[in-house]
Amino acid sequence: MSKYTLTPGTAVPPTPFYYYDLDLLRRTLETATAEAAKYGYHIHYAMKANVEPHILREIQRAGLGADCVSGYEVQCAVENGFSPEKIVFAGVGKSDHEIEYAVRQGIFAFNCESLQELEVVNELAAKQGKVVNVALRINPNVQPETHKYISTGQSESKFGISYTEVDQALAKLHSLGNIRIVGLHFHIGSQIRKMESFAELAGRVNEIAAWFESKGVELKHLNMGGGLGIDYQNPDAEPVPDFAGYFRTFHENLRVAPGQTVHFELGRSIVAQCGELITRVLYTKTTAGGSDFAITDAGMTELIRPALYSAHHKIENLTAAAKGRPMGLYSIAGPICESSDVFARDIEFPVSKRGDVLSIRSTGAYGSIMASNYNMRPIAPSRFSDEK
Repeated sequence: MSKYTLTPGTAVPPTPFYYYDLDLLRRTLETATAEAAKYGYHIHYAMKANVEPHILREIQRAGLGADCVSGYEVQCAVENGFSPEKIVFAGVGKSDHEIEYAVRQGIFAFNCESLQELEVVNELAAKQGKVVNVALRINPNVQPETHKYISTGQSESKFGISYTEVDQALAKLHSLGNIRIVGLHFHIGSQIRKMESFAELAGRVNEIAAWFESKGVELKHLNMGGGLGIDYQNPDAEPVPDFAGYFRTFHENLRVAPGQTVHFELGRSIVAQCGELITRVLYTKTTAGGSDFAITDAGMTELIRPALYSAHHKIENLTAAAKGRPMGLYSIAGPICESSDVFARDIEFPVSKRGDVLSIRSTGAYGSIMASNYNMRPIAPSRFSDEK
């Protein structure tokens, strides 16, 4: 059930707003760090999932580093207390000024995604008289069972250096004096629930790492990316993801050389379940075709995932009276002037009325961070469970 409760006699704040259960976030962080520590693994939080300062404060206090995919995220991480020595900077299209900022900060490593990028990072590091750490993001051609929009490790993906280009990458590295290769980076996609995909990744990493080692390259670290999924269908069944199974899969399948460290970049699995989007029903209507709609004051401007790739989120009617109402088939839709602004179609839902308060669950990741001002709408505020 939703962690946001309606207190009789207490007015609900203006909607829509994001609500975060910080107790669940802390429990998730405790579990993730404890399971990773069993094998000496390091976690970098994927900043792209959520950058609410309150959330970042909890994550930084838990000892996680930061995984950034833009220079602006690097700056955000630094300004929110993350040590530069624990920041990794990935991204297929790093601009010059973003790279220059990260070089000045002395971050842990650049995860480089193309042969040309290696040249650019080397050139910009040279201008500052620095030698920077680089991990090569290798595309391992692993096919995860997830949505095509969040699959990143196949041979046709824009991400990473192709495994067919590693010879060229290594030759180029020998000629660039202001970068040093310290590791390899991989990421095959997001919302992956089957551990077999991660086991397959580990096997491919073993092969690729062995090739580099055979060429005399010392790999100080392996970065396995992230991708661990959550239960969107039934968030209460697994409020904390299976970190034990995730890290155990790598421990059982990944070959780690003496002195080599292993890093992970987790985002969704850390923050998704602690967040909800609270919204009100503005209107109800029945179409000429007989479909019942509940129109809410939240829309794709607050949560774009359903419109972007038909993502499922559990929706609950929190209004007490709704518990005694009959069920019907409803489509829950937002107010945005786009036909794709629909959160769910034809779901079993309590008969709803104007003013009912709804919770859209599992929105702690890729909710507020992807919000927009489309239709000139303001960005919805965030509220937290520890607020008085």
